Amino acid sequence: MAMTTMSIRVDEQDKKQFDLFCDQTGMNASVAVNMFVKKVLREHRLPFAVEADPFYSESNMAELRRRAADGPEHWHTHELIEADDD
Repeated sequence: MAMTTMSIRVDEQDKKQFDLFCDQTGMNASVAVNMFVKKVLREHRLPFAVEADPFYSESNMAELRRRAADGPEHWHTHELIEADDD
């Protein structure tokens, strides 16, 4: 079977932790990524749930834009309450 190279970008700290995980499980990053690719191809889906954060829904974002456009005169302020250190 012909092999090819896939180049991806990932956070440096995430890569270090991923490499450590792979080492602890007796494989390397290439084996782990290949396992992921094979599972996706076999099941025709990602092997985990991908969901949108409801905070970023269009209706919520429209409401946030509306409130921001109203300006500070409509914003509510509250006094801070000191917590007792009992």
